[in-house]
Amino acid sequence: MSDSRGEEEQSGMPEAPGVPKELPRSLCPLCGGLFSDPRILPCLHTFCTACLGHLEPFSDLVLCREDSDSSSDGSWLRGQRQNHQQPLLLSILCPVCDTKVDLPPGGVGSLPTDHVALNEVLLEASQGTGVGLACDLCVDGEAVKRCQACHVCLCHFCCQAHRRQKKTSSHAVVGLQDLKGNARLEKPIHCPSHPSEELKLFCELCDLPVCQACVAGPHRQHPYNMAASVIHKHGDSIRELLKVTQQHVGTLQGALDRIEGVWESLGRRAEVVALEICTFADGYMRAVKEHRDRLLHSLEELKVQRETQLNLQKAQLQQLLLDMQTGVDFTERLLTSGSDLEILLTKGVVENRLRRLHNVDYHSHPVADDRIHFSPQEKGALIHSYEIFGAILNRAADPTKCVVQRKSVGGTPRQSEPVALTLLCQDGSGQQVERGGEPVRVTISHKDRKDWLVVCTAGGANHWPPSHLLWKIPWGRGRIIQENERIE
Repeated sequence: MSDSRGEEEQSGMPEAPGVPKELPRSLCPLCGGLFSDPRILPCLHTFCTACLGHLEPFSDLVLCREDSDSSSDGSWLRGQRQNHQQPLLLSILCPVCDTKVDLPPGGVGSLPTDHVALNEVLLEASQGTGVGLACDLCVDGEAVKRCQACHVCLCHFCCQAHRRQKKTSSHAVVGLQDLKGNARLEKPIHCPSHPSEELKLFCELCDLPVCQACVAGPHRQHPYNMAASVIHKHGDSIRELLKVTQQHVGTLQGALDRIEGVWESLGRRAEVVALEICTFADGYMRAVKEHRDRLLHSLEELKVQRETQLNLQKAQLQQLLLDMQTGVDFTERLLTSGSDLEILLTKGVVENRLRRLHNVDYHSHPVADDRIHFSPQEKGALIHSYEIFGAILNRAADPTKCVVQRKSVGGTPRQSEPVALTLLCQDGSGQQVERGGEPVRVTISHKDRKDWLVVCTAGGANHWPPSHLLWKIPWGRGRIIQENERIE
C-alpha cells in the first residue's frame, strides 16, 4: 500500500479532465485543418462551420419528453411544432469546454464569423506550408497572387483578367510568397444583407457595423458614424472588461497554487502520521499490528476524502481558469490583430462572454485542510483482550453542540450567589470530545439587558474531565442556565 501511495504522490496532483492542448490559431480544434468559414461560439471557441454542422444538436423540450416517454418516432415533437408558433430552440455543446450553446434560428451559419481566424489562415497560406488557398473571385482556382488594392487573393486566370480590366489594371498585384513576414493581410468584409457593399459604417442605435445601402434602407433614421471614428470608444469598453477578467485569472491561478500546496502538504502530513502509527505499533504483537492496519485504513480514507474535495475544487477552478484564459487570449488577439470592423463585429459576443465570466462566483480558498494528528496517548480499541493506545485526531469541539450541567441544590440561585456548572464539550455530530486542551470562553447575557454580562471564574478549565465553571449571577432576575442546555 505504501508503494502505490508513493507512486501516486510522486506523480503530483492529478490534472482535471477535459483540458485541451494548445493548437495553432489557424487550425480548427475539431478537424485539425485550416479554418474554413470559422464561426465563434459564445464561449469564444472557434470552429469550422462544417465541423459545427456535424455536431448533434439537442433540445430541452426533446430531453424532457424522452424522460417521460421512451418513444423515439418523433411524432410527439412534430405535434409540438404544429401546436406552437414559437420555433424549437436547438442547442449544441462546445467540443472544447462543454458549454451549452443555443443556436440562432439560422443555425450554425448564423453564428458570428471569426474574421481574425480567417486572417490567420491567410497568413498561414502565404507562408508556403503546402496548403492551397481558394481564389476569392472564381473560388475554383488556387490563389497564387494578391491584389493589394482590392485585398483579394487571385488565381492565375483571375489575375490576368484583373490586369486587363481598366479599373484594376493599375492595381499592385504581388505573389503570396512575397507576403511572408507580414503580421496582417487586410481583407474586405462585406455586408451580409448587401454582398456587394463593404462594412464601413457603424449604426449607433443597433450597435452593429452597416454599409451604405443599410444606411439608405433599414437604418435610414438611425444615427451612425464611420467605423474608424467609434472604434476607440468601443475598444476601451472591451479593454475595461479585459482588465477585470485578467484580475480574475491571476486570482484563480493563485487559488490553484494554494490548492496544490495544500494537496502536497496533505500528502506529506499523511506520510508522517502513517510513519508515527507504524513506529508505535512495531512493539506489539498481533493485536497491535491489527490495530495499526485499522488506523492506516482510517487515515487513508480521511486522506482520500479530503483529496477528493480538493480535486473537485481544483477541477472547477481549472475549468473556470481555462474559460477565463480563453476569453483573455481571444480578446487580446482580437484587440491586437483584429481590424476595426472585426472588433466591432465580435464586440457583442466578446463583451457578453467577459461579463458572464466576471460574474462567476468561486471560492479561492481550499475547501479542505491538512489538520491530521496522531495521538499515542489516546485509547484506541480493545483487540484480542489487549487495550491498545493510539488514535487519529481530526475532531474539534462545536460550541453549538456543547451543553451545560448544573446540580440542583436548593431553589433558584439568588443575586451574587455562586453557581457551579459543568461544561460538556461535544463535536459537530453530538459526540462527546474525549480530549482536553480546547480554549473555552462562555458568555451569558441578561434576558432583558443584553449589555449585562456574567462575571465568571473557571475551576479546572481546559482540562479533562469536563470543566467545572463557577459563575456569579450579579442580578436578581437573570436567566439561569438549565441542566443539559446548549451553549449558543
